Amino acid sequence: MAYPKTRMRRLRATAGLRGLVRETDLRADRLILPLFVCEANTLSASGSDAALPALERLSISAAIERAHEAAELGVGAVILFGVPAHKDPEGTGAWDDEGVVQLAVRALSQTLPELLVITDVCLCEYTDHGHCGVLREDGSIDNDASLELLARTACSHARAGAHIVAPSDMMDGRVGAIRSELDSEGFASTPILAYSAKFASAFYGPFRDAAGSTPAFGDRRSYQLDPANGREALREALLDVGEGADMLMVKPALAYGDLIAAVKRETRLPVAAYNVSGEYAMVKAAAAAGHLDEDEAVLEILTSLHRAGADVVITYHALEAARKLATAR
Repeated sequence: MAYPKTRMRRLRATAGLRGLVRETDLRADRLILPLFVCEANTLSASGSDAALPALERLSISAAIERAHEAAELGVGAVILFGVPAHKDPEGTGAWDDEGVVQLAVRALSQTLPELLVITDVCLCEYTDHGHCGVLREDGSIDNDASLELLARTACSHARAGAHIVAPSDMMDGRVGAIRSELDSEGFASTPILAYSAKFASAFYGPFRDAAGSTPAFGDRRSYQLDPANGREALREALLDVGEGADMLMVKPALAYGDLIAAVKRETRLPVAAYNVSGEYAMVKAAAAAGHLDEDEAVLEILTSLHRAGADVVITYHALEAARKLATAR
């Protein structure tokens, strides 16, 4: 019916009415907190910025403390990124059973057995050239040679006790290779959260500083998605489904709400959105300059990503958002 019988404002009149009909429910247990875990002699290296506290490099003991805080606030999971002291052309530290991520996973499993631990599976933090796969002599990325190393890394993480492994490299066929290796090594129950639609974005700068993973030459456009290509991103997601992915990810988040919605609609799998470091930095900078209310902006952003179709959001705002949600109850 048309106005005046239909008045959309009726259900917006009070906080109680607005809450009763709210379509998207933002919850702390649908947030995932990234943690950068490093060896002791990398603590003082670049990557710690007082303006971006969630990108601080942490020792394993400090990471456990932050994970405790996340668990107490009801945050759903943590995702670990390793910052090793030693790098080499193949990134051998990635699958070292005594590597920093593997040690951190075991420590978290012993200290916080109920907290879900996800591990980022990639070589970029461990290679001396900063790329996500091994190099050919001409400097290009050898896709197929990289698959074995990525699968080896995922199994090493699973042996350490990771609940979910998350390949972020964007090599063709990596999900299938990882699924096959996990199954053959006795980890058939370990889920794969695939970075399926990961774009060659301008929003990764603070992360690369924190993780020490900036490429020494060139860029990642030969394996990460062109931001202009939505249909290609859907093909990537569907291929990952066919290879055995259990969850899919869209990264970055804010400029890719259309892809979050499309991936959810086309696959019906659980979808994660990665609210990346550059997006985090923009909010922090705007809030520091007095241009917006940080808490309100963060909750609005996270709600929008859930509304678009993300079941979970990886975000550097996880702790502050969880605190705000707890006080709003």
